[in-house]
Amino acid sequence: MAKESKQNLLGLRIVWQVGVLVLLAAVIGLGVNQVRSDRLPLVGDWSQEARLTAPSGQSMLITLGEAETLFLSGQAIFLDARSSKDYEQGHIEGALCLPWQEFDVFFDHVMPNLLPGATIVTYCDGETCDLSKQLAEELCNTGYESVRVLVNGWSVWLDAGLPTEHGMKANRARR
Repeated sequence: MAKESKQNLLGLRIVWQVGVLVLLAAVIGLGVNQVRSDRLPLVGDWSQEARLTAPSGQSMLITLGEAETLFLSGQAIFLDARSSKDYEQGHIEGALCLPWQEFDVFFDHVMPNLLPGATIVTYCDGETCDLSKQLAEELCNTGYESVRVLVNGWSVWLDAGLPTEHGMKANRARR
């Protein structure tokens, strides 16, 4: 009985010490974070609006309605960030194929269609697809200023019944 009691006390002591060490590590970590010049935010904004922000601080998010208006007026160039295989199976009418994973291969073919002042709309498929965001960021880094991202673009475009086409077209901008 005395041996069991000693083991229980030893177990409680170990649990207490581990808890104190974890708490101490958390306090030290938070303290160090507060004095760093490049501190990490304790609470992040994970909304699509916050995630889709250009280096200038401006939102790159575009609504389906805005994208449709730009499409119908011919004031935007649409870039499909999905694979060329997905592009061939269907894409927004007149969109150019610029797969993010093959950016270096396709960019030279697409670049002549991208006027520096033109509005560019990138899209991929799926709520969590980051290809269009990565493509938009790379275009911004390349010097394009008016770059927008249509989140879940292919699905929302299809669901809205807007113009689509399939097959691999020459990368010519829609006029």
